[in-house]
Formats: sequence, C-alpha cells, structure tokens
Amino acid sequence: MLRRSVTCAGSSKVGAHCYHPSRMERLDQQLSFVVELDKLKTVLRQSLLTDSSRRENSAEHSWHLAMMAPVLAEYASRPVDVSKVIRMLLVHDIIEIDAGDTFAFDIAGNETKVERELLAAKRIFGLLPHEQGNELRMLWEEFESGATAEAQFANAIDRLQPFLQNSCTEGGTWRLHSVARRQVLKRMDPVRLYLPKIWPQVLAFIDSACGKGWVKEE
Repeated sequence: MLRRSVTCAGSSKVGAHCYHPSRMERLDQQLSFVVELDKLKTVLRQSLLTDSSRRENSAEHSWHLAMMAPVLAEYASRPVDVSKVIRMLLVHDIIEIDAGDTFAFDIAGNETKVERELLAAKRIFGLLPHEQGNELRMLWEEFESGATAEAQFANAIDRLQPFLQNSCTEGGTWRLHSVARRQVLKRMDPVRLYLPKIWPQVLAFIDSACGKGWVKEE
C-alpha cells in the first residue's frame, strides 16, 4: 500500500514529513553562531598556562572562569545566581572574535576597546535569531556594566584567574611588561570589593611577587 504524503500549510512536502522554512532558517542562524564561536579558540591572550608551556586562548579562559563560578560562589560578597554567572562568563569574551583580546595594561589598546567591542557585539550576537541574540547581548552588557551582584562576582573572577596564572608562572605578564604593584592592586580591586574573603590571599601573593622581583615596588 502506498504511504500518503502529508502537506502542511506554509511548508514544502518532503516524503511524509513537513519542512518548515522558518524553523530551518532559525536553525541555520543558530548553527552559524555555533560555528563562529570556534574562532574564539584562535584568540590568544597574554596570560600563560600555569605550566608556562604556551599562552592560553580566550575560549579556554572563558571555560576556566565558568568552572570557577560554582567553586568560589561561597566567597561572593552577596548571594548570586550561579547559573546566570556561568552564562555571563561564557558570553563575556565572545566579542574578542572580532575585537581581539586587549591586554589589561595596554594603554593605547584600551583607548579603542569600547568602540571595537560594540561593533563586534552587534555583528556576532546578530548572527542569532533576534530574541536569542538579544538575550546573550544583554548578559554581555550586564557583565560590562558591573552593576549587579552577578556581574560583580563575574568580574572579580575574571581578575582572579589571570592573577593566579601569573602567580604560578614566576610573574608571567607582570614580569614581561614590568608591571608595578600599584597597577596590580588597581586591577585586582574587584576582588577586594566582591570577593573580600579571598583578598588577604591576594595581598599575600602580591607581597611575595614583589619580594621575588616579579612585580615592581614603585
């Protein structure tokens, strides 16, 4: 007996199944975004891996932060939605696909950072269906604003991770770029404010780095 083909309104007939162009267009947008994310693996940061074997890339950095969030949530100065923090951290550096990683102590690079990142956000989040792209962009903007408890905790973790890498690599980027103690303290201020229970350990690391000549005292 022949199997009857079914045709749905607004769709094309493929055997007995309905093909919905709108659904396929949505999936195409989502898959295009997913493929685009692979480029984040090629964006090199200044920070070395803790074994000093090579520089880390921005995708590795984002994953590392996302893992730190549930591990260190108990030290947050205020209660946070850890699930939201993880999503925020996974999104926060996507714009570096276009804008590149701007080194924290690069004065010239930081002058154009905001403009470059806004253009990147428009293009990259725009690859997704509107509501999804808007949702992820809002997470990115929340992280950048640092106005909520989740954004403050996420920013503190974002400062702590490379700090630990430098502590494990004989000063890493601090030594390479002749960074001074006052610069490190300023950079680490979100940890002082939003991870206060961890701050004494950070100060101890800085004192040790200065004592070993990895960070300048001036």
